[in-house]
Amino acid sequence: MIESQDAKKVVEVVGNNLIGVSHDSNNFVKLPDSFWGYFARGHDKKGTFGVIVTYSEEGKDVDELISMYEKWAEKNKTKTE
Repeated sequence: MIESQDAKKVVEVVGNNLIGVSHDSNNFVKLPDSFWGYFARGHDKKGTFGVIVTYSEEGKDVDELISMYEKWAEKNKTKTE
């Protein structure tokens, strides 16, 4: 089970990274007209984490991506006794 301090640190790092990305408009040049995503991967001494931010004018695109992730997580989650 992930420790609460570890989870806090991951969210802090992801949040700070996204704030940095948002401050540079060059990160958003030549985006597709209706759908885009941002992916970041990081790690610390204990593990690895990733974040995906997705925007779409069609809500079903985002719903489908979340559904794909939920299916993957259910299939691959750590079994606890």
